[in-house]
Amino acid sequence: MSANMDPGKKHIAMYIGSLNKGGAERVMCNLAEYFYNAGYQVTFVTTYLADDEYEVADRKWEPVTEQGKEVESGRIIEVLNMDEHIKTVRMKSSEEPGIDRVFTALMPDEKGKRVANFRNRVKKLRDTWKSLKPDLILSFLGKNNCMAIYSARGLGIPVVVSVRSNPSREYASKGLNLAMNMLFPRAAGVVVQTTGAAEYFKDSIRKKCRILPNSVNPSFMKGETVSFSDRENIIVSVGRLDDNKNQILLIRAFGKIMDEFPQYKLVIYGDGPSRQKFEKEAAGIEAARSAGTSGSSDDHTDGNRIVFMGNVSGVADKIRDAKIFVLTSKQEGMPNALIEAMSMGLACISTDCPCGGPRDLIRDGENGILIPMGEDSAMEDSLTKALRSLISDAKKSEAMADAALAVRKDYSPEKINSQWKEYFEGLMRDT
Repeated sequence: MSANMDPGKKHIAMYIGSLNKGGAERVMCNLAEYFYNAGYQVTFVTTYLADDEYEVADRKWEPVTEQGKEVESGRIIEVLNMDEHIKTVRMKSSEEPGIDRVFTALMPDEKGKRVANFRNRVKKLRDTWKSLKPDLILSFLGKNNCMAIYSARGLGIPVVVSVRSNPSREYASKGLNLAMNMLFPRAAGVVVQTTGAAEYFKDSIRKKCRILPNSVNPSFMKGETVSFSDRENIIVSVGRLDDNKNQILLIRAFGKIMDEFPQYKLVIYGDGPSRQKFEKEAAGIEAARSAGTSGSSDDHTDGNRIVFMGNVSGVADKIRDAKIFVLTSKQEGMPNALIEAMSMGLACISTDCPCGGPRDLIRDGENGILIPMGEDSAMEDSLTKALRSLISDAKKSEAMADAALAVRKDYSPEKINSQWKEYFEGLMRDT
């Protein structure tokens, strides 16, 4: 054990690239807070300090954002952000309680040529494990998982790696896939979110897999759910705007029913590399519709019906009153956005995408609708039909929305976090 820890507490090191605002990062932050409040010592081990990170309760670090700002206490260290620019962080003293953090990016004076840099990264991470002496290492995502196993070899520390999306996507490159197949059998455990994800791996890895889905974010379960009859005529989508999330499918499907249901709007939350392309598609649909309308008051042509909101804080409050949520991803792990929409009583539609997260959540026709994967045109037609069905049949939509609320119990933080705790305790006992 490290010199600075309470010998009566188990120590978990959580390894990830940064605490940048993303789905995997949020899950790890939630786990860190849960284990810390449950009496464990928790240390984040991150490569970088992201410019826009999740707030972590009880954290022992504070970015110094103002030049010349007087530092009250603690030590000052230099770290790198994700653009590899130097940033300054104040770390609380080791005697103070809280969730600690170690940064492992190679600083400019530690860098050399490519092969040397790899060796230096491994050594810096290995030295971190030796110094921290955690009882367990939890790693999230792609290359990090391979680095965690490789750098901790021979140290006697159990390493649990977690694949947060479709494994075929997370380990798509030939080199990373080879490393995964070589190193994962050495892990103490492999956490996946769906049955489909576990089935991806060869037997020597699959036997180490444990399915631990995401829990519902507590902020989405605050207060009473809005009665379905009191909800606004809004269809929402929440997620990064990119080709994998595939929001263009929803934009086109909504375009086909806009004239049938002039009271409805489509509101899209999120940002990403495909935003400009999606906005152009939406503008074309709006323009074509506007040119073809008769100008009657029922046409609702006084404003855009497809709205892009960008990244916003407090998404739960933004979508709480909507009627329908749609997820159009080509690939997903266990989609947080879908769980959260179901927990708020929205009628939900999702693609039945690999590696099976939506199918684990939705019983088609009971608590939501699954869209079969296929050619773009076929999926567009299926989504159009599903939207028309939910909008036209309020009783059907309300019944599905009510059934969806069961995720509050099935995927509650208390239930899922206790599964993580039970799993980790078993691994630490066996070491």
